[in-house]
Amino acid sequence: MIAIAKPRKAASKKKSAGTKRSLTARRTEAARQRRLAELRARREALFAREIDYIPCREFLKSNAERLATEPPAEAAVPLARTEAAPSSGSGMTPYIASLYQNRLLTKEEEQFYFRRMNWLKFKAATTRGRYDSRRASLRQIELVEGLLAEAETVKAILITSNLRLVVSIAKKFVDPTWSFDELVSEGNLALMRAVEKFNFALGNRFSTYATYAIQRHFYRLSQRGRQFRKRFIADDEALKDRPEQEPEHDYCSSEQIATLKELFTGFLGELEPRERRIVVARFGFDGKPPRTFRELGSQMGVCKERIRQIQGRAMEKLRSLAEDAKLEQTVGNWL
Repeated sequence: MIAIAKPRKAASKKKSAGTKRSLTARRTEAARQRRLAELRARREALFAREIDYIPCREFLKSNAERLATEPPAEAAVPLARTEAAPSSGSGMTPYIASLYQNRLLTKEEEQFYFRRMNWLKFKAATTRGRYDSRRASLRQIELVEGLLAEAETVKAILITSNLRLVVSIAKKFVDPTWSFDELVSEGNLALMRAVEKFNFALGNRFSTYATYAIQRHFYRLSQRGRQFRKRFIADDEALKDRPEQEPEHDYCSSEQIATLKELFTGFLGELEPRERRIVVARFGFDGKPPRTFRELGSQMGVCKERIRQIQGRAMEKLRSLAEDAKLEQTVGNWL
């Protein structure tokens, strides 16, 4: 009797189903590994990110979130109001003309947005500090990232509402080295840094601080440009006899120098006699060559480290006096 082979169709189907299940499992596992890798990357990026903010005692109070969330009663939608733009014949570029469509913030609004931006960063930093850098979940990561993203949105409001300030200052610093457009671009970078560094808790207007920061940045650029022109002329025999173009900005007038002397004399008068003696001698304000710590220590019968400590204390007092007198703002307005 001849045996008849059984059909292999059922076995083939079973093998095919097993192959599909195996392929699906591999794809599922590969997708899971990708998600884990993405999560690790986001986790590492979040915990490596620096979160800088201006500390404020208000952030530690029970009503901190309300103060950083509820805008002033008279606040309007930021950047939504269009002011009267310059006439088309004013010669302004489309970019400059567009800045006049962004309204300026009131002092109360400005304080609110600076408080909110820094509170959001504070909240993000403290929240991240409670998480495990190796096990933070996706939900936890998204919470911190959301706080930082909102802080960037508020920062954009503060920057955009002050772009006209950059333009007004840049007009005064145009020279053969730096064009107006280049200065505006550099000034915008200085403005962004100023927004990050402004201490809103002091209650001052941001425009005062930003003006000084932008002017100082432009002054450095002007100095760099003059140094470049001097090197260029020195290297080019054909240009050596050409007189250098005088900068538009003088250093200080005699009246300004007299003002500085008067201010500094008053500052020194606020120091203790020993502090004043050390500062005057260390920096040569008495017309003599500056003395070293060791020299002053021998004269006053103390070690050089003690002289260093007294000078440090005196310099802190001088910095405080300069801040109270708004010395940086005064000098910045002269530039």
